Amino acid sequence: MAHIYQAEIRPTKLELLQEWVPKQPWGASAGEGPLERVGAFRFDDPDGEVGIETFLVRAASGQLLQVPLTYRAAALEGGESALLGTMEHSVLGTRWVYDGCGDPVYVQAVLAAIVTGSQQADEMVETDDGLVRRDLTTFVDGSGSPTASVPTVRTTGSRSDATKTVVDAGETTIVVRRRLDGDAPAQTSSPVLTGRWPGQDAGVVLVTAMLDRIG
Repeated sequence: MAHIYQAEIRPTKLELLQEWVPKQPWGASAGEGPLERVGAFRFDDPDGEVGIETFLVRAASGQLLQVPLTYRAAALEGGESALLGTMEHSVLGTRWVYDGCGDPVYVQAVLAAIVTGSQQADEMVETDDGLVRRDLTTFVDGSGSPTASVPTVRTTGSRSDATKTVVDAGETTIVVRRRLDGDAPAQTSSPVLTGRWPGQDAGVVLVTAMLDRIG
């Protein structure tokens, strides 16, 4: 369950993305106009310390982009290259915002969802009347099995091109599809995370886990 506060955030998440996305290999042709939020989903951090949220945003050029983010109460050691910036949260204070592909907590969470066939986290919003469940509009499904064993992510390294980010997670590799408006990846026997969002009723591959390195 993701605990959501009704808070003032400066700069906003979209403002951080607006500055960061065009500097990435997969966002360089996004255009100069504002990004539009199309959907978002969250995963839980089992330790309850790191916020994990993936945005689907439409660029001025029409491209649909996937951007996983993590939110931390302190800087991630060794994570400078993945840092988007900081934002001030009126409840939680300063939050360090990272590209999820450079944060082992995101990589572990998405890998677990894929391998065990899990879905997005429920989102509970704190109100004056207590926690209220938020109606979700974006849904994800892992293709694996609840009994599957999930590799432990200890270190990560990533590289990006015009369409994707490849994350080396030690025992496995995950491929995060950044451009969702292009050709779908070739069918594979590898486990995947698929997603659906407003206007997209059929599941689209978002992330692939290459597990053949295990063992």
